[in-house]
Amino acid sequence: MAQQVHYVRFQGVEPHPAGHRPGIFVLVNGLSRDGRLTAEQEHFRRTSNAWYDAAYTNPSHVDTAVYDRAVNPGAVAWFRHTSHELIARVEGYLDILTAHSVPWERLSSADPGRVVYEDEHQIVVVPHPPAAGPLAR
Repeated sequence: MAQQVHYVRFQGVEPHPAGHRPGIFVLVNGLSRDGRLTAEQEHFRRTSNAWYDAAYTNPSHVDTAVYDRAVNPGAVAWFRHTSHELIARVEGYLDILTAHSVPWERLSSADPGRVVYEDEHQIVVVPHPPAAGPLAR
């Protein structure tokens, strides 16, 4: 029986020095910080980041410890699969990463980890140990 997908995550393929794989927003913001984006890409990043900030809650504004490595090691955010409008806007970020040869992947899971935050659009989880959490790519 196939596992039902409830959550979706877009992330870099290369691990961050802290050990986790950073999400695409972190990756595109890093390209911007390094001055690598074109004017068009930077405009997209700024306007899209502002749209996301207005469209959904930043988990760390609700719980300042949600991404604290000592409290929730490796915590990462996943979209609920029903957040179609939020997921649809990800494509522009993926285009930027592809244009800069930054490898990324799309993950899907019914159970990505221990939930430490949730709202109607997303969850933040501490991932299961590598051998435990079923992920479909």
